[in-house]
Amino acid sequence: MAIIRITDLNARAIIGTHAWERNNKQDIVINVTLDYDAARASASDRLADTIDYKVLTQKILKNVEQSQCLLLEKLASQVLGIVMSYKKVSAATVRIDKPHALPLARSVSVELSSGK
Repeated sequence: MAIIRITDLNARAIIGTHAWERNNKQDIVINVTLDYDAARASASDRLADTIDYKVLTQKILKNVEQSQCLLLEKLASQVLGIVMSYKKVSAATVRIDKPHALPLARSVSVELSSGK
């Protein structure tokens, strides 16, 4: 098994329950950890045998930037669904941080995990 980590992916999204949050995109930070069997990719050295993390990242960003979720839980669930849609992925964890959610905290985050 192998692990791919996408760390501190910055995006902007409509996220939150307050009226002002529904009209203004906010900064969010996405972290993804995924487990997969890398034996084939390790032997072949072919991109087709692994998880193309550039393509995965593009899918995540497109979804997040078009989303209009009220809750971090919903947004994290959507991102987790994208990651888990890859047949090669056996388990994944997604954490989404909302840096400006609380005035005295660096960030508030929600983390979801899944396994096939």
